[in-house]
Amino acid sequence: MPTEDTEQQHVKRMADLLRQGSTLTDLACPACASPLFKLKSGDLWCAKCEKKVIVVKEGEEPPKATSTMALDALEAMLMVKVQEIQKRMQHEENVEELQKLGKALSELLENLEKTRKAKRA
Repeated sequence: MPTEDTEQQHVKRMADLLRQGSTLTDLACPACASPLFKLKSGDLWCAKCEKKVIVVKEGEEPPKATSTMALDALEAMLMVKVQEIQKRMQHEENVEELQKLGKALSELLENLEKTRKAKRA
């Protein structure tokens, strides 16, 4: 059973997606029934599962999983985490905690750059 904190985290992720320019759709995630968001890239995203969702119409073949799709999902997840850390840093006053957050942010940004390079390769 989800805790109140977990639900608040889901709502915060959804709010972050809206602030980033994503659009709330009338579709629901097949795994958790949470509302799906359409990212600026056009991909559908579940904020609760933190995964890309692919809609397949009846009679159509689902697309084969590609490394590009995996990298797209990874990039989107990394961006969400970067924004979460950014928000925490804005309100943090403890220098040691800011240093930890800065290190985590730096590592996320490095991984984001690597992901983007892999997509271009």
